[in-house]
Amino acid sequence: MAFGIKRQELTEWKERVSRGDLAYLTHFWIDNRFPGITSVTKVGCSDLKRLEDWCREHGLDPRYIHRRQPFPHFDLLGKKQKEILSHEGLTDHIQRFHL
Repeated sequence: MAFGIKRQELTEWKERVSRGDLAYLTHFWIDNRFPGITSVTKVGCSDLKRLEDWCREHGLDPRYIHRRQPFPHFDLLGKKQKEILSHEGLTDHIQRFHL
């Protein structure tokens, strides 16, 4: 279940993904499969090669990309989520979602 984002944020993320940009969308999230995880960051890009390269640059396996069109994305969770958000200068995501 996703919550804690505004429709405008989701719309902007979809527009950026559709253009082939790398786009980050963090939201609160609860899934019993991941105890203790309270948020997820979806890193999307319609250019799958670019998204695969991004995964490799961050030590992530591109096999885990959700290749759902029209918004392919990789889900970041836990320590790696905070590490990459920090590296990308997205401290507002870290603060807003208490990472």
